[in-house]
Amino acid sequence: MKPAAPARVVAARVLERVERDRAYADVALEHELARRRLPERDAALATEIVLGTLRWQRYLDWILVPHSRRAIEAVDPHARVVLRLTAYQLRFLERIPAFAAVSDAVTLVRQRDKPGVDGFVNAVLRSFTRHRVERALPADRVEALALRLSHPSWIAARWIHRYGAEAGEALMRAMNERPPLTVRANTLRTTREALAERLRRDHGLVAKPTRYAADGLQVSHGGAPSSWRAFADGELAVQDEASMLVSMLVAARPGETVADACAAPGTKTTHLGQLMENRGRLLAFDREPARLARVREAVTRLGVTIVETLDGPVESRAPDFAGLCDAVLVDAPCSNLGVLRRNPEVKWRRTPEDLPANAERQRVILSAAAQMVKAGGRLVYATCSLEPEENDDVARAFRETHAEFAVDRLADVPVPIDDGGFLRCLPYVHGTDGFTAIRFRRRPGAV
Repeated sequence: MKPAAPARVVAARVLERVERDRAYADVALEHELARRRLPERDAALATEIVLGTLRWQRYLDWILVPHSRRAIEAVDPHARVVLRLTAYQLRFLERIPAFAAVSDAVTLVRQRDKPGVDGFVNAVLRSFTRHRVERALPADRVEALALRLSHPSWIAARWIHRYGAEAGEALMRAMNERPPLTVRANTLRTTREALAERLRRDHGLVAKPTRYAADGLQVSHGGAPSSWRAFADGELAVQDEASMLVSMLVAARPGETVADACAAPGTKTTHLGQLMENRGRLLAFDREPARLARVREAVTRLGVTIVETLDGPVESRAPDFAGLCDAVLVDAPCSNLGVLRRNPEVKWRRTPEDLPANAERQRVILSAAAQMVKAGGRLVYATCSLEPEENDDVARAFRETHAEFAVDRLADVPVPIDDGGFLRCLPYVHGTDGFTAIRFRRRPGAV
């Protein structure tokens, strides 16, 4: 039996881990690619299949239904992900030969599943390739849009209600796009221009300046950034432009004392150190020691020497630093619904009930972190979410219980601050991930 193509083997393995073990796709994919050491072209195809299948999962199940005598949800997890990833290739990847995709699908299930499953998968996919069935969409407009754009109905309903039908649809479409590869030039070691030239010289990559972030580059995809020599030399960090804008909102300056209350994996921590020109004191908190180890790895690679990593939740550590910090960043744990184009599996795991639970946790963290801000100092609260429960409502509750803080609308960032004082990065407007952030300032003389 001819073995399946390595890219499809990796994709099936990763998707099964996401389905069965609730693994994060990016982490599982990184692990699997490192273990198998695929050629660049195969690694790129595996990545495309994994993320594309997860983005379009609901739609793929829907278009497979007419060709299966069993409900897709009732199929064993391994066979189910093989059906989905093959349907994704056949419907969305024009250069993939149908016979190769179907043949590999049968091989994959024959190697892993019980007898007879390979015949079932073969029958479903042969029918799928030969008979394109155009199913009627549901009569309900929101339900039809959610199905066609492969989002949970509750998310589609929220976004259409909040943004309107046209913008809500645009947001869902943007969340299904392949995001650009964006990196931050580490100006402690290079310049944006010099980094772009090195990437061209070393790897033949085209890198152009980002639209908003002064140190950002949008790079043509060319393998894993961790394989680039400039990465190993600490000249860059992978970071979306919206994330860079959040760091800029903190306005950290050389010589200040700054805290990152939820620091892991260290992307914003190292950016803050860069903005401080590696002068001053930078406190990095995280409740999980394993995640804090990633912060240490990042600061070491990038040469940010002013970082002090502090193990434990900021709620318990903040009193030791009361009134000490010129600026504090709370990049709060949230639903991650603003970064679905990079983490598409998230939309299939979240429920409406998650939002108030997240908000309560955020309120506790924000209140604790506020203790560290000195009079006249800055406090930035940010999430990679667009949902008001995790942003507007938390900020409103904070202001009601912390009269010593006021919204600071004088932020010098290239995306306009709205009337409520929020920086809102929208994928369909700015081409970035979805982030929301607001800056408070502790009133001078407040205690």
